[in-house]
Amino acid sequence: MKKSIAFILFDGFQLVDMAAVSVFELANALPGGPHYDIRVLSERGGAVRSSAGVNVDSAPFGEPAFDTVMVAGSMEPSSSSAGFIAFLRACSAASRRTASICTGAFLLGEAGLLTGRKVTTHWAAARELQRLYPKARVEEDRIFINDDRIWSSAGMTACVDLALALVEQDLGVDSARAIARKMVVYHRRSGGQSQFSALLELEPKSDRIQNVLGYAKRNLARELTVDELADVAHLSRRQFSRAFRLETGQSPAKAIETLRVEAAKMMLEASAHPVEIVARETGFVDPERMRRAFVRLLGHPPQAVKRAAKASLAA
Repeated sequence: MKKSIAFILFDGFQLVDMAAVSVFELANALPGGPHYDIRVLSERGGAVRSSAGVNVDSAPFGEPAFDTVMVAGSMEPSSSSAGFIAFLRACSAASRRTASICTGAFLLGEAGLLTGRKVTTHWAAARELQRLYPKARVEEDRIFINDDRIWSSAGMTACVDLALALVEQDLGVDSARAIARKMVVYHRRSGGQSQFSALLELEPKSDRIQNVLGYAKRNLARELTVDELADVAHLSRRQFSRAFRLETGQSPAKAIETLRVEAAKMMLEASAHPVEIVARETGFVDPERMRRAFVRLLGHPPQAVKRAAKASLAA
């Protein structure tokens, strides 16, 4: 029996959030499909204008019972009409799952659905969400969160990770992986994975330093001396160290440590490898050295990451 998926839109919604629809569309092409009845709704029906100026056709609100209801976000958090909020509240009560994408979490909060719940949203709006809804437990550095019947995701492309997780819950991990391959994305990021990327944070400006960081990320298990990295950049050791610090604000050693911590955290979240193996594969070699780097950069040891990943999986 097909599961009904309702996407609730409003004027000014963010168009990229509709990428989640593609996940369910591709799920319908899997063996045994179609698995989902996809519906796009708005308060009045008809064309709904996105923040990009592109219109999406929709049906008007009606019966509120669905398997899953998903509410889109917008570029800036905003409140909605009384009718919209009343329908969202009724949908959540009548449906198996309620999910928000990006700043759609603010609409869940307005509907009174976040009290006592863990929730995430776009990192830039997380503090404001916590201020407005202090009884929610906002976790600002998460890709998505599943707290019982309430799901929420970070901004932009995190909607794909959320939708893949919903499909995985319904159809299994193999189905979610097959969809991810067709969408030409990595299999969904784990919910506990950071919204931030070390490479984005470093923001190298020249191709030369970008290439060095790409090389380092591909070869974290190696020692990666400054001389080796300088050779990749085709610079002398002194020229390379100076250029690297000017472009990234960090020494090469500090940047490599950051990349290693990020890679090790992802391994701990996504696999059952013991800490010793993760330390070796990410170039720390010594688990104690990895522990010190985790505490320095993240504020907690690798074992805490592993415990949190296990708890998230169990949930």
